[in-house]
Amino acid sequence: MIVISTVIPDVLVIEPRVFEDERGFFLESFNQSKFLERTGLNFTFVQDNHSRSTQHVLRGLHYQIQHPQGKLVRVVVGEILDVAVDIRRSSPTFGQWVSCVLSAENKRQLWVPPGMAHGFLVMSEVAEVLYKTTDYYAPQYERSIVWNDPDLAIAWNLTTSPILSPKDKNAVPLKDAEVYV
Repeated sequence: MIVISTVIPDVLVIEPRVFEDERGFFLESFNQSKFLERTGLNFTFVQDNHSRSTQHVLRGLHYQIQHPQGKLVRVVVGEILDVAVDIRRSSPTFGQWVSCVLSAENKRQLWVPPGMAHGFLVMSEVAEVLYKTTDYYAPQYERSIVWNDPDLAIAWNLTTSPILSPKDKNAVPLKDAEVYV
């Protein structure tokens, strides 16, 4: 696998080695020892999640203020714009974001470490997103930062208004959000 750094050093793009021929393809989507060797990160994943969303759905920006989750995100159907926002107040990249197109075609993964808000926009007709997490879902600690916060100015490249959940419609701007120290 190839590990690509981003402008937020803790957020990584992972490109798995893909073996393709006329029959299809094979790839190793996760290997603990290779992940540790190539990234230096020694996390244990405790939960796998799978979501299916239609075009223009925007999920996020989500995080857990306690029991923060690192996420290894990939797409098995369709295409998304995946976004991570650094919400660690003590970080030199606090308030900065990084995005990456993840798709079934490019087979890239995004490592979103604990301490980040995470969200994605579905760019294809439908997308199925799989992600491993380093801690369990704890709904009582879940928080949301509004997707269109002018202080973040995330380049979602929208062609129409996004489809949002009630939770995401009621999200707060970063300046009013609970963040990590």
